[in-house]
Amino acid sequence: MKKLFLSTIVLFATVAVIAQSEKFTTAIKKNLAALDTSFKNPADLLSVANNFERVANAEKNQWLPYYYAALCQVNYGFMEQNKEKIDGYADKATLLIAKADSLSPNNSEISCIKSMIASCHMMVDPMQRWQEYGQESNSNMEAAMKQDPTNPRPYFLKGQGLKYTPEQFGGGCATAKPQLQIALEKFTTFKPSSEISPNWGKERVEMLIEECK
Repeated sequence: MKKLFLSTIVLFATVAVIAQSEKFTTAIKKNLAALDTSFKNPADLLSVANNFERVANAEKNQWLPYYYAALCQVNYGFMEQNKEKIDGYADKATLLIAKADSLSPNNSEISCIKSMIASCHMMVDPMQRWQEYGQESNSNMEAAMKQDPTNPRPYFLKGQGLKYTPEQFGGGCATAKPQLQIALEKFTTFKPSSEISPNWGKERVEMLIEECK
């Protein structure tokens, strides 16, 4: 009887964990679908960021919702036209990605976001900020490559950065295209660890390569 009672407790606990996991996955998938369409109306990125942050606050041991909230914030920062506001979005992304980093250290995907945040700060005044934020962006990009050599995103970010760097400073399509080609090759074999794991960037890489033809 005692064994039966214990087995019942374990069963109910297992069912509860599975149900909670499914609820979490469903929430992330719903917000990822919204993220895919939000770039057509950038203001939606902030709404999606808030949605991801709510999921993160409910599931404090999960790094992915913090990661996706940071991704939304930094992407909005890149699209913000008022340069006086850009640092604020980058700072918010920094707070979010720091929480993700505490839950999943040495994570290539998180290092990619750190690189993007540094680039976002640099965009406010590239000439004055390059020495600080340019180096920070590059160091996080290199870390991402080492942490997961199969990840195409750091190569995508490197290629994208080079494409929009003036040729006199070592940028342009000639230097960007080889990195973008590496990213595209890695996208063909990259396998995300789950259906809600990061898997973005391929279409953007293809577009940048087409622009460089």
